[in-house]
Amino acid sequence: MLISQLSRKRLASLPTPLHPLPRFAEALGAENIWIKRDDLTALGLGGNKARKLEFLVGDALQKDCDVLITTGGVQSNHARMTAAAAAVVGLDCVLVLTGEEPPLPSGNLLLDTLFGAQVIFCPEEEAPERMESVARDRRERGSRPYIVPLGGSVPVGCVGYVLGGFELMGQTVDADLDFGHIVMASGSAGTAAGLALALARMEAPVTLHTVSVSRCADQLRDMTRELIVDTSRLLGWDPGRATEIFRVHDGYVGGGYTVPTDEGVEAIKLLADTEAIVTDPTYTGKALAALVDLLRRGEIPRDEGVVFLHTGGFPANFARPEILLDHNWKR
Repeated sequence: MLISQLSRKRLASLPTPLHPLPRFAEALGAENIWIKRDDLTALGLGGNKARKLEFLVGDALQKDCDVLITTGGVQSNHARMTAAAAAVVGLDCVLVLTGEEPPLPSGNLLLDTLFGAQVIFCPEEEAPERMESVARDRRERGSRPYIVPLGGSVPVGCVGYVLGGFELMGQTVDADLDFGHIVMASGSAGTAAGLALALARMEAPVTLHTVSVSRCADQLRDMTRELIVDTSRLLGWDPGRATEIFRVHDGYVGGGYTVPTDEGVEAIKLLADTEAIVTDPTYTGKALAALVDLLRRGEIPRDEGVVFLHTGGFPANFARPEILLDHNWKR
């Protein structure tokens, strides 16, 4: 199958920029660090999910669906962007968010409400059945629901990052960028799977470092490989080296998903202070901490080029500003 044969609804502002981080690199004693700005996809304040949603929403529209249903945490970036996508194309949206309802919405949750989504709160273990229950209720009322799985990490969604990988490699050629490493945060594995497929397809001599934000390495590795194989099957491709060219790092999770780490907060502050680029404690901050540590330990040599994939997520900072504040914040 050609990717062009898949239904797609253009939602993102593409291509996203690729540019160097000279002051950040200097602070780390590195020679060549670049950033791919998928925080600037524009849809609903941006983030990596826009690429996946182009194909997921395209599939929903092709099937004449009229409501998107998905799940995530209370501060889910994926949920926020799904709500934004639904608003743009005129579909209803129901978000089944795992956790307790706060007294006042802030961060991503505030945006969910601004984008017109219906929000339901429930325990994490009940989310899959709750989505199915919402879908059944909507069908009984004559609607045609479309369930978007957690993170949009299914083969149709992964195709968005196959194209994202092709886009990135084209930009590195145009910039004459010699690099050997990509570092990125990974939760539901779809972004990494799509990128790995693109890198393998282009026979790029690049190692993809996926930094787990929640799972042990074995689990995330298995999830990524399964998505690579399933997406390859959808496209009629041989996965080739895609299942082998990525490494999973699970030493930066800290206390768990959504739990900030001291190293992550320090990395967030360093990038903000040197380049005025904002990341977040749940995803990109932990990946940044991994990049800093991998450089310092020599696992990524300081004289080799590195691309950091910024997958977005900064609105969550506004729900918990105390994480990034220190005692001298009024200086």
